[in-house]
Amino acid sequence: MKKATKILSVVVLLLVAGSCGNKSPKENNASINDKKTALEKLKKAQEKNELEIKKLEDELAILDTGEASAKYAKLVAIAPVTIQNFQHFIELRGKIDADNISAITPRMGPAQVKAVYVRQGQLVKKGQLLLKLDDAILRQSVTAARRQTDGIKTQLNFAKNVYQRQKNLWDKGIGTEVQLITAKTNVESLENQLSAANEQIKVAQEQLNTSNVISDVTGIADEVNIRVGEIFSGMNAQGVPQIKIVNTSNLKAVTNVAENYISRLHTGTPVVISLPDVNKTYNSVISFIGQSIGNNMIGFVAEAKLPKDAALKPNQTAIIKIQDYAASNALVIPVNTVQNDEKGKYVYVLQKSSNGQLFARKKNINIGEAFGEMVEVKTGLSAGEQLITEGYQDLYEGQQVITASN
Repeated sequence: MKKATKILSVVVLLLVAGSCGNKSPKENNASINDKKTALEKLKKAQEKNELEIKKLEDELAILDTGEASAKYAKLVAIAPVTIQNFQHFIELRGKIDADNISAITPRMGPAQVKAVYVRQGQLVKKGQLLLKLDDAILRQSVTAARRQTDGIKTQLNFAKNVYQRQKNLWDKGIGTEVQLITAKTNVESLENQLSAANEQIKVAQEQLNTSNVISDVTGIADEVNIRVGEIFSGMNAQGVPQIKIVNTSNLKAVTNVAENYISRLHTGTPVVISLPDVNKTYNSVISFIGQSIGNNMIGFVAEAKLPKDAALKPNQTAIIKIQDYAASNALVIPVNTVQNDEKGKYVYVLQKSSNGQLFARKKNINIGEAFGEMVEVKTGLSAGEQLITEGYQDLYEGQQVITASN
């Protein structure tokens, strides 16, 4: 630009010098004024052109820089940091259980089965007869007790007759007082024996009734592993109930919780129960927490009630999620965006420069609980910041980035 200005000045001086050599002083003065005027116009035009050139150069420099930088900028995806409710759950494996599960056992010990009145899967009611056991000896005991009672009754009637006769004689002044007292004592003794014999009949009859195996709950006969002629003891050799009645009206989910969570759970804690086999989920709360640590496990028992549902079966596998932490108005971000260095945990957010260019800014953060794909941020971020959620790997502080919307 300076070189062009010098050339233009030399041309003007040559023109002025040439014209001054061939004209009169008056003509020379007029020509000089014209040329000065023309020169002023050219200078003004030149200044205007220089300003426009400078403006175009600046704009072109910006555009050229943006295009060149864009070639090396990293493509990222962003999402705003939002405030939301955050919950943390303990995810455990458990099973479905019933409050009313009855393993039927004989009341008088093992005995041979004479008849079976129930089949597997049958609905039975409380008090319904299930089995008939061998009762021959028990019936003999009842018969013997009744015969003994009948003998005592005969003796008692005779003793009462003797006593009445002795009393009549005593009233007439015949006989001795010892004879009267003896007759009365015999009556009282036989009455006591008769009372004991009647109680013995009741005991024998009750023992006889134990040969009738009845259900003590209403429910479904879930297990019937007994046949006529076999010995019914309640359990087979493998420890499995021979007859099991299940009432599914009161079901619950049961799991074992590690003892380090004992201070974080309580009755009423929210629970989400998932049954993968039937693709069902139920919301419930903890209804029972064991007060001791089991001998055969590291932890304590927790239970949650379930609604009545035909799809639910005792011993069915359940995934039990117990909420042990909740925070309202929390900053929550995807856990995979959190990175580590020697100073701790950090993420990258999007920043915009004064000329509109986008770059990555590193922000150190402190996190709280994490659950699933999300983590709670305690400090280091603010709501509304644009978190880089994709392409954050290998970013560095100040690196230029672009987004799909740019």
